[in-house]
Amino acid sequence: MSKRTIVALPGDGIGKAVLDETIRVLDAAGFEAEYVEGDIGWEFWKSEGNPLPDRTIELIKKHKVGLFGAITSKPKDAAFAELSPELQSKGLIYSSPIVGLRQHFGLDICMRPCHTYVGNPLNFIRRAQGDNFDEPEVDVVIFRQNTEGLYGGVEWSNPPTQVYDALMTHPRFVKNFGDTPKEEISVSTRIFTKKATERILRAAFEHAKKYGYKSVTVCEKPNVIRETSGMMFKMAQEIQKSDYPEIELWNTNIDAQMMWLTKNPENYGVIVAGNMFGDIVSDGFAGLIGGLGFACSAQFNPDTGIGVFEPTHGSAPKYADYDVSIVNPIAMIESACMMLDFINENDIAARIRKAVAEVIIEGKVKTYDMMKMTGRADVIEKGAASTQEMADAVIAKL
Repeated sequence: MSKRTIVALPGDGIGKAVLDETIRVLDAAGFEAEYVEGDIGWEFWKSEGNPLPDRTIELIKKHKVGLFGAITSKPKDAAFAELSPELQSKGLIYSSPIVGLRQHFGLDICMRPCHTYVGNPLNFIRRAQGDNFDEPEVDVVIFRQNTEGLYGGVEWSNPPTQVYDALMTHPRFVKNFGDTPKEEISVSTRIFTKKATERILRAAFEHAKKYGYKSVTVCEKPNVIRETSGMMFKMAQEIQKSDYPEIELWNTNIDAQMMWLTKNPENYGVIVAGNMFGDIVSDGFAGLIGGLGFACSAQFNPDTGIGVFEPTHGSAPKYADYDVSIVNPIAMIESACMMLDFINENDIAARIRKAVAEVIIEGKVKTYDMMKMTGRADVIEKGAASTQEMADAVIAKL
């Protein structure tokens, strides 16, 4: 087994705590790697005006694989207020560094699996006949187009004249907004390209084929957002018919899908969506398997071999200053397993997943979320496991 170099990106808040414990788990599982730390996140925005310094981009370019903790993002005005005074006159505008990474390296395929752990006290249950309850097994993988759509960053407040004039050529814009002063208008675009849309669709179908899922569901809104959502579904129909006839193609609207989450989640296999709707539906399914403490993700470009792996939870700054970290590291550990799969260390990934599953089904070690507590510093005194204790339990199983 060759020794890899992994770019460790702790980021903000609880990112460092969950990343450090995950690296301990990787070491215990026998993954031999060197870790170089990359600068990313809020502190670098405040001090340098850039939450994604060029030196970090160069590290990822060189080593190709990043393991990422969490970032803090704030609205435009709040971000400006925290910028160092000497930088506030330079016209800098905050943008998410993780979005920046995706776009810089073309990490357009985002994969978010949501799998039920047997014995997890946070698993979704529903009422069955009579006074009974059942616990459906969720086994869903969401493929989210990661670089376009509403997160593409093409937006304006008080749009430039040429943009405003272009908008005024659309009859619906004239009808609905033509009397609104330009300075009162904010515009965010939702841009889909055929090339990127085909890539995410094919990634979803290929995953379904490889792992035996019976269906791929396009989760968009083609009945209303006719050009972008409509293009995605039409392309999915063409791809399914020509190349994957053995896999069923389903079509759900994002709003209806969120309702059906709690009706029949076990019916879904692979789901594919644009950037915003993929973000929404993956968080929805994560809620069925225990919440963001169990939600992992991968974002990668198969052409370049560059991938960044992260839990989908935020930086939770209110927990970052606790003397003992209380947050659940499983999402970060699972993200590291996705990294291992990406670099073909599948056996180690399987061992870690098995160890996590054994800890959960045994039920002796539970973080505060698994005990359904409010996240406060005193949860450790009340019997909740710390971040380190959960990692210790996984290591003991290994």
